[in-house]
Amino acid sequence: MTYTADLHTHSTASDGQYTPAQLADMAKKEGLAVWALTDHDTLDGLEEAVQAGESQGIRVLRGIELSAKEYHTFHILGLCVDPAAPALAGLCQDMRVGRDERGLRMVAYLKEKGVEISLEEVKELAGGNIVGRPHFAQVLTRHGFVSSNREAFDRYLDTEEFHQRVERPKPAARTCVETIRAAGGKASLAHPYQIGVENEELERIVRELADCGLEAIECFYPQHTPEQQEFYLSLARKYHLHVTGGSDFHGERVKPDVRLARLKLELDWLLG
Repeated sequence: MTYTADLHTHSTASDGQYTPAQLADMAKKEGLAVWALTDHDTLDGLEEAVQAGESQGIRVLRGIELSAKEYHTFHILGLCVDPAAPALAGLCQDMRVGRDERGLRMVAYLKEKGVEISLEEVKELAGGNIVGRPHFAQVLTRHGFVSSNREAFDRYLDTEEFHQRVERPKPAARTCVETIRAAGGKASLAHPYQIGVENEELERIVRELADCGLEAIECFYPQHTPEQQEFYLSLARKYHLHVTGGSDFHGERVKPDVRLARLKLELDWLLG
């Protein structure tokens, strides 16, 4: 059965602009039947999302987006996970510690570049939730060091030097997939284009992850070109994987050009 859905969104529990409850309201206004909250490396917003979604008549999927170590922007989505699963909860705790430690290194790194900001201000902006690079980008913009979040990433937060010197510890992609499955969830490769590899290498990655339990690919994504989308759909067919899609919505303050998606997805495999 086909549903109107967005299976990739972020709230204030990680680096999004809106609370889980606010996102539920937005999902309702967009006419979504199914919505997944997939915050970075945390499960903290899920119960608020589920309760708010139920009051709106929306099917809410408990999700997460885990960062893998093999590439700078290599992410695995977990859908329909059990937040009480010990291995997943433990991994999230480890990731939070790693992010906290990275925050200190980021402040020192930026100071070397002539950019002095307060970690306390970044944490205040994050509202006590996981601190991510978008929070740093917003503070840099607030103080006029850059003109936009995009410039903050291009100049400071997403350079090769940054990744070499400041990157936090991450699990292997295989560990992400296995941990999601152990939590009763379905693992999907997020925004494949962001990995930044040629098609042959991407197919190798998909083949190896499929062998260890990957069940889907995020084929529908705002930044995918038609050619990329068709290649990802062909990989899904070849390796018998399901098709997912989402906006990667963070809010206009974080990603100005990204809105919630209204994708038509076949989801019986996920909702059954």
